[in-house]
Amino acid sequence: MVDHVLAFGVLYLLGISLWAVALVLYDKRASRRGSWRIKERTLLLVAALGGSVAMLMTMRLVHHKTRHAKFMIGIPVIIVLQIAAVGLFLWWRMGASALLGYGAL
Repeated sequence: MVDHVLAFGVLYLLGISLWAVALVLYDKRASRRGSWRIKERTLLLVAALGGSVAMLMTMRLVHHKTRHAKFMIGIPVIIVLQIAAVGLFLWWRMGASALLGYGAL
């Protein structure tokens, strides 16, 4: 059961990350061509759904939206909140002693 959940989690993060990269690259190309763009709200939503690390790395690599505080501050904040959420979830599910590597307290 745990293996299935872990596999789903990995596949989900891989899929949402690829989607985030594709959206950033499309938006970068559209901005150069003056065509239809991806809404900022959509980019931030995909980041919040799990594509934050891939999106931030792609934005930095292709120099897209790097002057926008909404993205250069907002996405790292989303990453920190996601890490905190995962940590709290693991702490809740496993208990602090198991998470920190201690024996039963």
